[in-house]
Amino acid sequence: MTLRTHPWPAGVPARADLATDDPGAAATFYGAVLGWTVVGHHPDGSLLLGVDGAVAAEAGPATTSGWTLSIATTDLDATVAAVTAAGGSVLSGPGDVDDAGRSAVVADPTGAVVGLWEAGTRIGASWVNAPGGLNWEDLRSSDPALSREFYAAVFGWTFRELFDGYAIAANVDAPHPIGGVGPLWGSAPGWLVYFGVPDVDAAVRAALAGGGEVVHAAHDSDFGRMAQVRDPWGAGFAVFTPLPGAPQPDR
Repeated sequence: MTLRTHPWPAGVPARADLATDDPGAAATFYGAVLGWTVVGHHPDGSLLLGVDGAVAAEAGPATTSGWTLSIATTDLDATVAAVTAAGGSVLSGPGDVDDAGRSAVVADPTGAVVGLWEAGTRIGASWVNAPGGLNWEDLRSSDPALSREFYAAVFGWTFRELFDGYAIAANVDAPHPIGGVGPLWGSAPGWLVYFGVPDVDAAVRAALAGGGEVVHAAHDSDFGRMAQVRDPWGAGFAVFTPLPGAPQPDR
C-alpha cells in the first residue's frame, strides 16, 4: 500500500506528528532525508509534509521536540476510558481539532506516550509503506509484558514473540503486523517511528549533513536495512528499507 484515502481501522497506527520549535527548518531537514515537501499549512504554524501531495506526517510548533505516533479509533471517548481502565493516563484531550478529527494523548502504564486519532476530514497519514512514508513502529518498553497487556486490553492487539522479548503486534480486525513491542533501548520508554527510504546509508548521510546525529548505525536485519537517527532538535526516528517482497504492515 502507498496511498490511502479513507480512514484507518480502529487499532491501526494512523499518523505520526513531529513537535518542533521550527517547523520550517524541520521541513527542510526532513525534505533532504525523506524526500518530503510541504503539502499543506495550518493557521497555528503546523505544516503537512509528504510526497506527491499526499500527507506522510505533520510538523507543529512546540517547545519540546519529539515524534508522537497516533493510533486510530472510531470512538475516542470510549478508547480514552479503556486507557484509564487498563492503567494508563490521559495527558491531553480528548478534544476536537477543528473538523479534521478528534484527538487525545495518553501514556501507557510504563509511561510511553501515544496519541489517539478519530478521523474527521483528515485520516492521518495517507502516504505509507513507501519511500517517505511511515512503514513501521516499535514500542521500546521498560516492561514489555505489561505493555502487551495494556495494548491488548485497549486495542485488542495480539502478539507473536520473535526473539529476546521482542514481539510483533497485530490488529485483531486486520491480522497483519502493525508494529513491535520490545525491551527498552535508552533511558525512557517510548514509540519509535520508522520511515521508508530507498537507501538507508544515503538517508543517514543526509541527516548528518543537515545537523542530525546517528543513534544506531545503519545495519542489516532479518527484515531489511535500518538506522536510527535524531534530527537537529533531538527528535528520534528510524529510516528503513524493507527486504524485497517482505510483508507490508497494516496502517
